[in-house]
Amino acid sequence: MPKGYVIITEDIKDPAGMAEYGKLASKAMTGATVLGFGPAVETLEGQWHGTQTVLLEFESVEAAKQWYHSDEYQAAAKLRQAAADCNGAIISGF
Repeated sequence: MPKGYVIITEDIKDPAGMAEYGKLASKAMTGATVLGFGPAVETLEGQWHGTQTVLLEFESVEAAKQWYHSDEYQAAAKLRQAAADCNGAIISGF
């Protein structure tokens, strides 16, 4: 079964709110491996959104979906969405 990857870009408007999100989200990260995190993105084509990008790996696309839609993570996600303009996607590995 291919791995599942979550990519989230964040244009942070409220750093204190993002800090609160980080505390709550860290408790909901079961099953996730953080592969990349930070502001240093080199855009190769087009325009990249946000001031911060996060790349997560899960055992499968289904596991990524279950994590994202879980009540525990959605409670954290509301804090992130209030503190930043965000884009997110799930992509399947090979």
